[in-house]
Amino acid sequence: MESPQPSRRSFLGTTLSAAVTAGGAAAVTGPNLLLGQAKGANSRFRVGVMGLGRGRAHIKAYGDVPNAEIAYVCDVDSNRLVTGASTIPEGRQEKPPEKVTDFRRILDDPNVDAISIAAPNFWHTPAAILAMKAGKNVYVEKPASYSAHEAMRLVEVAKETGRTIMMGNQRRSYPGVKLGIEKLRSGVIGELRYARSYYTGARETIGTGKLTQPPAELDWLMWQGPVPDAPYKDNLVPYNWHWHWLYGGGELANNGPHGLDIARWAMGVDYPERVSCTGGRYHYDDDQETPDTITAVYDFGKVGITWEATSCHQRKPEALPFVSIYGSEGKFDFNSAAGWIVYDKAGKEVEKHVESPGDVAHFTNFADAVRDGVPVHQTIGDAQISTMLCHLGNIAYRSTGSIQVDPKTGRLAPEQSAADRLWAREAYREGWGV
Repeated sequence: MESPQPSRRSFLGTTLSAAVTAGGAAAVTGPNLLLGQAKGANSRFRVGVMGLGRGRAHIKAYGDVPNAEIAYVCDVDSNRLVTGASTIPEGRQEKPPEKVTDFRRILDDPNVDAISIAAPNFWHTPAAILAMKAGKNVYVEKPASYSAHEAMRLVEVAKETGRTIMMGNQRRSYPGVKLGIEKLRSGVIGELRYARSYYTGARETIGTGKLTQPPAELDWLMWQGPVPDAPYKDNLVPYNWHWHWLYGGGELANNGPHGLDIARWAMGVDYPERVSCTGGRYHYDDDQETPDTITAVYDFGKVGITWEATSCHQRKPEALPFVSIYGSEGKFDFNSAAGWIVYDKAGKEVEKHVESPGDVAHFTNFADAVRDGVPVHQTIGDAQISTMLCHLGNIAYRSTGSIQVDPKTGRLAPEQSAADRLWAREAYREGWGV
C-alpha cells in the first residue's frame, strides 16, 4: 500500500509554480498556459474529481459546463470509483476518465487544469494546498478547512501561489439569492438588525461501532490521509465521520457554512466580537461525539446572527425558513433554494420571489475564472470567514461555551487557554502538515 505522503512529482509541480511566481505571475488568477490551463470558453477545461460521494454531483454539474472534460475520477474506495466513473453518460466525452485511488496522480498530470475536491473535510485543506503548490486550480467543497488554523493557512497559500480557488457555496451563484441581497441593500426592510439561520434533519442513530478490519475495497490508510492513524471502526465510513471530532466538525461544519454565509453576506459583516454556543447529543446514546441540537450566537457589536440546528428533529409544525433577516421595517426570509419573501412590520407579505436553481452556474463560474480570469463569485478569503464562524462556534462549544474574538483578524482574544488548544489539529500524519 502506498504511503499517503506528498509525491516527488507533486513537488516538481510546486517548483514550477514557484518559478512562475518568481516571474511575476503570482497575482494572476487567470489562465497559465505553462501549467496546461486552457484559455477561452471554447477551450477544453480538464478537471479531476476527488471523492465520489458528493463528487458525483460535481461530475454531473461539469457535464453542463461548456467544453469541460472529466479527466480523472478518484476515490479510495474501489466500488465508489466504478460508480463514480459511471456517472458520466456514455459518449458525453471523447474518452472515459482515468480512474485513480491517489489524487496526487491528478496533480502530476500537466494537462489537468483543476482538481475538484469532494473528499471528507479533513482532506480539504491538505489536498487543496498540495494542488495549488503543484500549479493546479481548486474547487473545494465546504467547509474547505477542518480547523481555524487550516482556514487561515488555506487563504495564505492561495495568495502565495496565485491559483484560482473556489468553495462550494453555490448560493453565491444563484440569481435569486443575489437579487435578494440587492433588495436588502436597497433598504427593503430598513436598517438591518439581526439574522437567524436554521437547519433541521431526521438523522438516525449511528449506533456503536466495532473495531475490525477495513473492507477489501477501502484503502483505510489513504482514507485517513493527513489524520494520524487510528483503528478502523465499522460505523465511520462513508458518512458518520462527520460526528467524530478527529475527522469532522459536526452539523455546524457540515451545514452551517451555507446558512451562515447567507446571513453574513446579508448583514455585511465579517468576524464577530463574541461567540457563544450550546447544545448536546440529546436524541441517542451512541458513538456520536458532536451535538445533534445546537445554537450558535455571534455578536458583531451593532448586529447579531444565530445558527440553530436540530439534526434529529425536523420541527415540521414550525415551517422554519432557511435564513431570516430582521430589519427596522420588516422581515426578509430566504428559503433553502433561491426564493424569498418580504414581510412588513405587521407581518403582511409584500413581495415574493420563486426560483429553483442548480449547481451548474457555480461550477461554470469556476471554469470561466480558470479559463478567462473572470472574478469568482466569492473569493476563498471571504468564504473562509463564513467557515470561520463554524470553527469559532465549535471552539466555543467545546471549551467554555463563550469566547472572545478579535473582530479585525478573526483570531482568539488573549488568555483563553481552553479555546486556544482547539485552534488547530493536535497532530498530522508525518509529511501532511499544512
